[in-house]
Parts: sequence; structure tokens; C-alpha cells
Amino acid sequence: MNITYWQIIRDDSKRTFEVISKTTNDNAFTNRTHAMQKAGMNVSCMTPPVTNKTASKELIKLAGYTKEEGLNDRLMKQYSEILRSIDPW
Repeated sequence: MNITYWQIIRDDSKRTFEVISKTTNDNAFTNRTHAMQKAGMNVSCMTPPVTNKTASKELIKLAGYTKEEGLNDRLMKQYSEILRSIDPW
């Protein structure tokens, strides 16, 4: 049985989050978040299961966090800039 998970990225500095997508395999997502953390970014991820109460991503709420559309794109851009500053090639 495959369980489907939501991919949620959080910016812990600004206390914002974005629900990215559903997946049955979250390895790449968690590895990418871990790489961002190693680069010094204050981010975290969550992969809660999709349930009847959270069937729609609009229903997902995190206490103390506000939704930010485009958060994942912003974080990926910031991460890319960090990598370029470390290794320009």
C-alpha cells in the first residue's frame, strides 16, 4: 500500500510555509531541505500523510506560520545563490 504525503517547506526565519505537492516518495524533497540547512539556511520540511481532513492543500494550517505562495521558488533561488558564492564554477 502506497501512502501519499504532502510536501511542506517552512522558512523558520520568517515563519512562513508553503504546501508544494503530494508524493509517495519524499526522499529528494527531504534531501534537498537537508542540503539547504547545511548551507546555513533556516528551513525545515514536513511530510504529513494525506487524510480526509487534509485532502485539499488549502485546508492545511500550521500554528505560528502563515502561508506564502512561491516560498519554495524563493528558497531554491536563495540556495542557488549560496552555492554560486561558494563555488563559482
